[in-house]
Amino acid sequence: MPVNAHLNVEIRVLNLFNLDSSLEGIKAHKDADDETKAAIARLYQKGLVTQPDGGYLTDLGRSCAEHVQTALRILAV
Repeated sequence: MPVNAHLNVEIRVLNLFNLDSSLEGIKAHKDADDETKAAIARLYQKGLVTQPDGGYLTDLGRSCAEHVQTALRILAV
């Protein structure tokens, strides 16, 4: 599966989540760029976050974010 622009932004958003705490979420502020807002909305539609403007990771979202963040750590070496 090729990484297109939409997927790239979704990966970037998933990388923003602090996996050390399930009590920390994210929220797209009104001054966030349109790409980020759209990516968060897509993550919500996919069932990965709890709100269309961010919120918390769902169980599936946490698993996905863990994999994304692990992959990015490995590739950064």
